[in-house]
Amino acid sequence: MRRPDPQAGLTLMEILVAITILGFMMTLVWTTTSRTGETKRTYEALEERGHELRVGLARVVSDLEHAYLSKNQDLNAMERRTRMIGKDGGDVDELSFSTLAHQVLWTEANESEQTVITYFAEADREDGRKTNWLRREQRRLTDPGETSKSMPSEVDIVLRDIEQVDFEYWDWKEQQWKRDWDTTKQDGQKDRLPTRIRITVTYDDAGVEQKVSTTARLFLQEPVESRFGTDYERAMGRN
Repeated sequence: MRRPDPQAGLTLMEILVAITILGFMMTLVWTTTSRTGETKRTYEALEERGHELRVGLARVVSDLEHAYLSKNQDLNAMERRTRMIGKDGGDVDELSFSTLAHQVLWTEANESEQTVITYFAEADREDGRKTNWLRREQRRLTDPGETSKSMPSEVDIVLRDIEQVDFEYWDWKEQQWKRDWDTTKQDGQKDRLPTRIRITVTYDDAGVEQKVSTTARLFLQEPVESRFGTDYERAMGRN
C-alpha cells in the first residue's frame, strides 16, 4: 500500500493558506477602493453644491448693487418702470427691482441695460418635492400700457433644491432691518432704496439644515432724475 507523500500534503496546505490570504487582501482592497470612491463622490458633491451657492449668490449681489430708481417716468402708468418690491411670505421671499445689470449682446436689439429682475420660487419640473430659486430678467423696462408679465424675458435657475430664502432690508432712516420693502406705496419706502440687503439661503445637506448668508450694498438710494425730463414729461409740458 502506497503511503501519502508528506511533501505533497504540505504543498496543498500552503496553497490553501495562500488562497485564504489572497482572498482577504482582495476583500481589503475592494473595501478600501469602494470607500475611497464614495468619499470622492461625496466631496465632489459638496464642492459642486458650494460652487453653485457661491456663483448664485454672487449673481444676486451683482444685480442688487446695480439697483436704482428714476423719477423720469409716467407716475400714472399701469406699472412703475423703476421700483423695488420685496414681499416677505412663505418659505421663499419674492423680490422684484429695477437695475442697470442687463447686458445687451446684440447690435440694435430692442433691449437696454435698464431692466427689471424678479427672484421667486417654483417647484422642480422633474421632482415636485424640490423647490428651485429662479431669476426672471426682462430685456428692457416696461413702457406705458405694458406689464412685466407681457415683456419678453428670460428665466434661469439660480439655485436648485433649496428650503428657504429670506431677504432683509436695512432701513437707513429707521436704523433697523425690515422684512418687506415697497418703493411704490406712500406707506412703504416711497422712492428710496435700502442701503444694504441681506440674503440668507437655507438648504438641506444630507438631512442637516445648512444656512449661507451674504449682503449686497446698494449704491443709489435716491431716485435718479434728469433735468431735461423724459419724452413723456416734455410732451406733457407742451400741452
